[in-house]
Amino acid sequence: MKLRAYLLMLAVVGIWGCTFVLIKDALSDASPLAFNTVRMTLAFLVLAIAYRRHWREINRHQLIAGVIVGFFLAAGYQFQTAGLAKTTPSKSAFITGLVVVLVPLFSTVKALRPVGARAPRWNAYLGAFLAFAGILLLTVPAGSGVLPDFNAVNSGDLLTFGCSVAFTLHCIALGHTSPRIAFQPLALLQIGFCALFMMISTPILEHPQMRVTPRLILALAIAAVLATAAAFSIQSWAQSILPATHTALILTLEPVFAWITSFLFLGERMGLRPASGAIIILAGIAITELIPQPHVPTSHEA
Repeated sequence: MKLRAYLLMLAVVGIWGCTFVLIKDALSDASPLAFNTVRMTLAFLVLAIAYRRHWREINRHQLIAGVIVGFFLAAGYQFQTAGLAKTTPSKSAFITGLVVVLVPLFSTVKALRPVGARAPRWNAYLGAFLAFAGILLLTVPAGSGVLPDFNAVNSGDLLTFGCSVAFTLHCIALGHTSPRIAFQPLALLQIGFCALFMMISTPILEHPQMRVTPRLILALAIAAVLATAAAFSIQSWAQSILPATHTALILTLEPVFAWITSFLFLGERMGLRPASGAIIILAGIAITELIPQPHVPTSHEA
């Protein structure tokens, strides 16, 4: 059973890593937020059918929890996909991976910690320091002098950092709600409200555009069914079996899969400076997760 859980989690992380490149390519045929709206709507329809017997379990308390969790999930995806349109798949994946570092860092605020959770330990602060040092190398080009040139920062990288903050708040919200709500109704509600918030925000934030092409249909199908509905279910099942630290460390492979896929299909190559930053980010994430923290992220899909 554990071997199956490890293999399935590895498959999920591989799918998430590959979707960065898949979605980046599909954004040639659709505006970022319109893509998200269709993706989440399809994912919700799949879950609504798969978990149709759980509709009658939903109550007022669960609806409120679904609104809160769904809002942060929608914000995370909107920032991520908007940023992906302006940056590279591997950079997007590494910056998104900061959520593993930000969750324990945000947990220094007592009000944000789930009931009974411990305050972060020393390794959380060390991991955060390394991760942010790495993100500077990854995203900020070198200036003419010793200091980095902050004026040359890619706007897509800034949007993606907003995604990692939103996904961090999503994980913290799940830490408060998931122990009291069964997974099936929580999955239905958060994906459903996520799709609803996207429907509301998309026409406000952009001029939605979509040209139906084979690559767009393929990207939507994989992103909605495999990378959202199926992956979400598999991850929740696997995390009930595997140690939290093992799951978190498997999740650190997501940006690695994204970089490998981007290298193979898009020919993306990192220079010495951004590659060093990526390695330092992975080191910071690993140090953060080698010692158990108050809360481990339960979702940070691409």
